Amino acid sequence: MARATLQSLGVLADRIAVDAQWLALALQPRGLPDAPGDFSASGWVEDIAAAVTSLRTEEGAPQVFLAGLGLGGALCVAAAAADPAIGGVATLGAPADLMAWAGDVRSLLAHARSVGLIRSPNFPPDVDQWNREWRDLRPLDLARQLDPRPVMVIHGNDDDVVPDLDARALADSSGDGADLRLIAGAGHHLRNDPRAVAILLGWLSRQ
Repeated sequence: MARATLQSLGVLADRIAVDAQWLALALQPRGLPDAPGDFSASGWVEDIAAAVTSLRTEEGAPQVFLAGLGLGGALCVAAAAADPAIGGVATLGAPADLMAWAGDVRSLLAHARSVGLIRSPNFPPDVDQWNREWRDLRPLDLARQLDPRPVMVIHGNDDDVVPDLDARALADSSGDGADLRLIAGAGHHLRNDPRAVAILLGWLSRQ
């Protein structure tokens, strides 16, 4: 993930803090620039859980909500499914199924290394296990564990990376607390789309 993308996530967190009056943290999980460690499904879910713990203990946040873009949205669903105390989840352009995405493990590893998500030459020690973590992470099944917590599913109907059918499936699996918003003409990168940001801010303000 490029530094410009990380900076835009920090700007979004600042916007949430100012406009929605929330304490907001833009997480930089392992493997990203300036973060130690290497990219893995279990590692990123652990990093989300650690951030939640930090907010609860160090900042005294009474309730924590998660929001994630793309793959981060799917991992936020996984983290919230493992922690019933998380108040709710918002996903933006999140995939509902990672089987196809993680199907070609060699290509996935090569891409992760080429963009700097994996920097250690001997990581992962067990390639099959690393891949299995992605294949076993099933957002649709995990989303069922979020009911009746509030869930906001935001998706562009012109997303050429994750089809909007994934958004519909995620919302359906999340139960009665889910709200689906499809944004006409929007693509995959919603962090800078003012309509997506407005929907996210409005949802947070209602919690």
